[in-house]
Amino acid sequence: MSNPAEGTRTLVIERQFSHPPEKLWRALTESTLLAQWMMKNDFEPMAGRKFQFRAEPMPNWNGVVDCEVLSVDPIQCLTYNWGVGGGDSGLQWVVAWTLTPAEGGTHVRMEQSGFGPDQQAAYQGANYGWQKFIGNLERVIGEVD
Repeated sequence: MSNPAEGTRTLVIERQFSHPPEKLWRALTESTLLAQWMMKNDFEPMAGRKFQFRAEPMPNWNGVVDCEVLSVDPIQCLTYNWGVGGGDSGLQWVVAWTLTPAEGGTHVRMEQSGFGPDQQAAYQGANYGWQKFIGNLERVIGEVD
């Protein structure tokens, strides 16, 4: 019997921001700010909170990401499930954000884990999407008070 985690991949994107961790934390956890750089949402930073990200539907995707907050360690770490396709037949990953104070700002690490060996297209799509989101985050964070 093989290990179910065998062959899974993790997408990691790391960036250095010239802003304090508190400012980045707000952009990751305040629904209105989150909507400016990622997607519309009903997010609240509480473990166990179920929420959705919503985007324009496109072929093969209804535009809904079903999520649940797994853990919140203020100004340091945030993790949540990231599910598409709905129900038991849907795809499910875990997204983890880690903020580390660094000279002149904050080191941000986004990790999306659990891509199976048959999920190459999902992995590539996630990589494209997160690069775009994090680019948007850099723009929005500069406008936050």
